[in-house]
Amino acid sequence: MLVEVVPFSSGRDAAVNRAAVADAVESAAARGARLVVLPEYASTFDPGGVEPSAAEPLEGPFVALLEALTAGRDLAVLAGTVLPGSTGDRAVNAAVLVEGGHPRGVYRKVHLYDAFGQRESDRFEPGAPEAEPLVVEIDGLRLGVMTCYDLRFPESARRLVDAGATVLAVPAAWAAGEHKADQWETLLRARAIESCAYVLGAAQTGPGVTGRSVLVDPQGILLSATEGPSPASAELDPALVASVRERNPALSNRRYVVVPGRPCDVG
Repeated sequence: MLVEVVPFSSGRDAAVNRAAVADAVESAAARGARLVVLPEYASTFDPGGVEPSAAEPLEGPFVALLEALTAGRDLAVLAGTVLPGSTGDRAVNAAVLVEGGHPRGVYRKVHLYDAFGQRESDRFEPGAPEAEPLVVEIDGLRLGVMTCYDLRFPESARRLVDAGATVLAVPAAWAAGEHKADQWETLLRARAIESCAYVLGAAQTGPGVTGRSVLVDPQGILLSATEGPSPASAELDPALVASVRERNPALSNRRYVVVPGRPCDVG
């Protein structure tokens, strides 16, 4: 399966963003991509903080565009968007997977970015930790989805792997800062190694964010990475996942399980 992970620079103008998404997906499809992964906040982004007013429903123009782009094609697209929350003062940070003109699933970000001096929870409500993991089969691979800050919580990846994931997709708008780009790639490779799974990191580009868009194989080996506008791409093979998991049965050797629950008090 050919996968393209697209570095992307979204802005506040949703219509401009949709046009850029259309160009990126059409180009990827022309190159034979089966799966295209776009970053967190592909529909709209503001490095100062996306406001709830930017939210649109699943029936809105952004998801409708993804449906139109994939309709009648052997093509799936995963992209970050902003959905309405349960109240008007907060929205939902979501990743939507669309294939062949139809939605396959929605992941609502569980770990909001309340770190490094930022508070995503002031504007967004988290997804439910106990919600069913988003894991979808595509051409013999099982794609599991998490978003940006979730990457810092290895139990997020473990829960997806427990649900059958062999590929982990991570749309992100990784906030810039000291050592942050290095942390992004280190964490992507760590999740690949410990999960014996492919990891796809799709990064926003431009002011306020950092990190390359990358594909990592189940051994933690960097397959493809790009800092510019060109996508990172690679062929993913389910047989490699099976081979790595046979040689390194770390998942079956585990002695702990992941159980959704309340945060622990530390200290």
